[in-house]
Amino acid sequence: MDATSQGQTNEASIRYEGWRIVGVCFVLATFGWALGFYGQSVYLAELQRVHGWPASTIATATTFFYLVGALLVAFVSEAMRALGPRNTLLAGVGMLSIATVLLGQITAPWQLYAVNVLLAFGWAGTSLGAITNTLGMWFDRKRGMAISLALNGASFGGIVGVPLLVAASNAFGFAGATMAAVGAMLLLLLPVILIFVGHPPHRAAVVNSAVANAPSSTRFRAEAMRDLAFISVTIAFAFGLFAQVGFIVHLISFLDPVIGRERAAAAVSLMTIMAVVGRVLFSTVIDRLNQRLAAAFSFLSQAVALAIVINFHSDALIFLACALFGFSVGNLITLPALIVQREFDPRAFGVLVSLITSVTQVTYAFGPGIVGWLKDISGSYSVPFYSCMALQVIAAVMIMVRGAAKTPRS
Repeated sequence: MDATSQGQTNEASIRYEGWRIVGVCFVLATFGWALGFYGQSVYLAELQRVHGWPASTIATATTFFYLVGALLVAFVSEAMRALGPRNTLLAGVGMLSIATVLLGQITAPWQLYAVNVLLAFGWAGTSLGAITNTLGMWFDRKRGMAISLALNGASFGGIVGVPLLVAASNAFGFAGATMAAVGAMLLLLLPVILIFVGHPPHRAAVVNSAVANAPSSTRFRAEAMRDLAFISVTIAFAFGLFAQVGFIVHLISFLDPVIGRERAAAAVSLMTIMAVVGRVLFSTVIDRLNQRLAAAFSFLSQAVALAIVINFHSDALIFLACALFGFSVGNLITLPALIVQREFDPRAFGVLVSLITSVTQVTYAFGPGIVGWLKDISGSYSVPFYSCMALQVIAAVMIMVRGAAKTPRS
């Protein structure tokens, strides 16, 4: 085998075609999170401004979006096998595009719920489940690095996409902004998906053949839900992401009276930037680490950051805490897939990652609402944030419960 062919099949080579797929998934994550996840905060404000609907009505529709998306993402692996990665990603982009444009055209609350169903299909086809399943077809040894690098697009979507969406709404109105965002997404994503996302390498084809002859997805799910090793991962990340999402959504509201709105926004930006830094640094070593232990330290570091935010009102300490919290934000999204890859049957990778993503998304969908409810009852953010701290500590303990995987990696 000559050097060129080795570069085409060696995951460590810069010439390996999988790294182009990482680039595609980075752009996919940028738009998926900007329009599907972070965009929800923009939609809430703009729909209130345009239609005058109560925040509770729009927020309930947002929770509905997360729940429907959580149910759909559990079946992304089946869609990948039936349609192939290229067609699955194109379908996700198409549905995300249609739903985003329709958000700018709706005139009644019931239409918001209908559009959110379509948006959930788009989210399932452009977010974590789709990205990890796609990269799993091109990577094995370097899968941790590939997923980490690709998911930096999620943070980029929050850092750049959301401010641009707000600026476009101010310049063109909400309807014009949604059409401009969709135009940019189609212009950038359609060509790269059509050009670069082709057939996975021969190794992936062998693995996919094994998957096709493996026990059914239903059997994998049933066995996993009786497996302590899998249950411990699922519960730990469900608790951790519940606390993480609940804290992030309410952070500006908490910090506004403490350090002012401008500094609060700067603290959130710092946290998002540190999420990128943390994910990039981890991507270089994560495949060699004890990933459960890394997850436990991530949970505990966020608990420490919460303790600082609650108890100290110094600007410097608050910024330090936000940086510490943000360092693990991206890694808590990446680590479940890496633990599944290391500990379980590779034939079950897509099914189990989709299942964990589904369960955790159902859980964290309620995070912002419950944090707000506890704040209203107690009169401050101390009770809900201490509750989030407790969940992070429980998650750190739970993730270290290894058990014995019933579908061990061969």
